Amino acid sequence: MKFKRWHKIGLGFAAVAFALGIAALSFPQRVLTVDNGPVKADALVVLGGGQGERAIRAAELFKAGDASKIIVSGAGDGLEVQRVLIRNGVPPSAIQLESNSQSTRQNAQFTGPLLRAMGAKRVIIVTSWYHSRRGIKCFRHYAPDIQFYSRPAYSDYSSSGWARHWTGRYVRFEYLKLAGYWVCYGVCPF
Repeated sequence: MKFKRWHKIGLGFAAVAFALGIAALSFPQRVLTVDNGPVKADALVVLGGGQGERAIRAAELFKAGDASKIIVSGAGDGLEVQRVLIRNGVPPSAIQLESNSQSTRQNAQFTGPLLRAMGAKRVIIVTSWYHSRRGIKCFRHYAPDIQFYSRPAYSDYSSSGWARHWTGRYVRFEYLKLAGYWVCYGVCPF
């Protein structure tokens, strides 16, 4: 008798998990995107990766006066991000590179000390829309003494352009990475 009851409860949880999974894949913009809206900060942190849209978004925010300093975080494409920022009107003196991190977790771990050294209390994280939840949650987890805000780039936000830039694949992997960061590092996605 008890076995049947637990079996029904287990099936109920499985059905709910399946429904949530379908909803998450059907509406990733609502689940993965964190955008805190207009905010003024001491610095912007641009996370490596993407197709150049992150640097362009950071330059827009810089030119709008949302922050006066930019840290480019990530090994590999930091110099290219810096070049895009400069081409889009950001003076080189406003840009600092953190070029050792190879993951979102390391972006947060390695950039936190740089932000503290510059006295930053309010920081805007700039990344792709589908990466914004994990990005902001990592920074808040690893540097809880600093206030972080998310202002993502919206390239390929509409699913019609996903095939062109592999965005659908990035979205699917992002759900796995969210779960992995929660289990492995304690970075809660909610």
